Amino acid sequence: MRYQSFKAMILALAIASPVSVFSQETILSDTLALSLDKCIAIALNENPTIKVADMEIKRVDYSKKEIIGQLLPTISFDASYNRTLKKQVAYMNMDAFKGLGSLGGGSSSEEGATDESATESATSKSSGGGIKMGLDNSYSYGFSASMPLIAPQLWKSLSLSNTQILQNVESARKSRLSLISQVKNAYYALLLAEDSYNVILESYENAKFNHEVYQKKYQVGAASEYDVLRSSVAMKNVEPELAQAEIAIKQARLQLEILMGVDVTIPIKTTTKLADYENTMYDNTLSLSRSIVDNSDLRMLDIQTKTLKDALSVQKMSLLPTLALVANYNWTSSTNGTPFKDMIWNPYSVVGVTLSIPIFQGGQRYSRIKQASIQVQEMKWQRENLERTLNMQVDVAIDNIQMNVKQIASNSESVAQADKAHSIMEKSFEIGAASYLDLRDSELALTRARLAYYQSIYNYLVANSNLELLLGNADIEKYSNLNE
Repeated sequence: MRYQSFKAMILALAIASPVSVFSQETILSDTLALSLDKCIAIALNENPTIKVADMEIKRVDYSKKEIIGQLLPTISFDASYNRTLKKQVAYMNMDAFKGLGSLGGGSSSEEGATDESATESATSKSSGGGIKMGLDNSYSYGFSASMPLIAPQLWKSLSLSNTQILQNVESARKSRLSLISQVKNAYYALLLAEDSYNVILESYENAKFNHEVYQKKYQVGAASEYDVLRSSVAMKNVEPELAQAEIAIKQARLQLEILMGVDVTIPIKTTTKLADYENTMYDNTLSLSRSIVDNSDLRMLDIQTKTLKDALSVQKMSLLPTLALVANYNWTSSTNGTPFKDMIWNPYSVVGVTLSIPIFQGGQRYSRIKQASIQVQEMKWQRENLERTLNMQVDVAIDNIQMNVKQIASNSESVAQADKAHSIMEKSFEIGAASYLDLRDSELALTRARLAYYQSIYNYLVANSNLELLLGNADIEKYSNLNE
């Protein structure tokens, strides 16, 4: 009965194998094989974060053009209509004119006032002793223009705008450096997941093979049921680790695809293995740099300091006078009675200059200058502290890299020894000089050694990536040229 069930299982696997092979071939044909550099190049071209950073540079550039526009002439067209509801009353004192008496609220001390003066006084009673001025309707339209001739504060604002553009450019560079580091770490994580899966899969295949051997021996009476159960338990103990390794590959691949900004339905295949990096790790370790001049945070702090210095200069420029050229060309008309009737347009034009000299504003400008000056001094101390912290982080990162290199060498030797020990144990097991437990222990030791070896290489690569991000010396142009 057991032999028939085993035969039926083999037959089922034989029938299903063509379908399985076809599906694997289909997946492999749709898989996109990408190197690390190509993944970084795609990410720098497709990642939304980079696109947003580039758009911020364009936005600040338009802000600079806005300031430049303030230095150019401004021209506007204005039109107005006014309806007088109650006319203005004017009063005039005529005492200075002999013989004319008083008009509009004034009094005359001369006794010989003329009859004409009396008549004028009578006509002004209806307006309370004054003369009504103006007409019912007034119109005006025309053009006005102005242009700053001397504007020190505005001129200095252009320098401030240029510094803001540099700040956004550095922010975009920082986003690219961070993305490069993230893509590298994600790619290394995918390599680690794939190599770990292969190691666990090999362990599972060995356990499965041993189980099948004991099953066949048990069927012919050459092994006990305990041996079959023990080999079955050993195989099933590896199955959860194999499933976790498969999930780790999917998660690492998904993380890499998200960083690259590509469709997550497209499977990605790596073109390298973790062991490939062991050949170059010694040369890379010897050529490590300690310079922090390209550190993005440090450069950003320097630009921010320059921005504050420019802002301080702008505040100081507010103490200087400004001179502007103004010009107007208008047409006016005034009528009585019905609007838009009997209009006569009269043009007039004006050209002049306006000088503004700041004198006193309650000490506001002085307080703003002091605030900006204190901020510049604060930046000096912040830079000193940041520089000291970065140097410490660089030393720690280099120490970690050197420690990982030593760990890789040690683990590589352990893998060679474990592999040799496993080969010896296999031969001993074949001739009956070793038990299954001894063979299984050697397999587990080899598996742990290989996993530790790949983990140490991954740690070394991540430490290198973090140091590159800390130093800010990644070659961004190299990845940009790959897209061309």
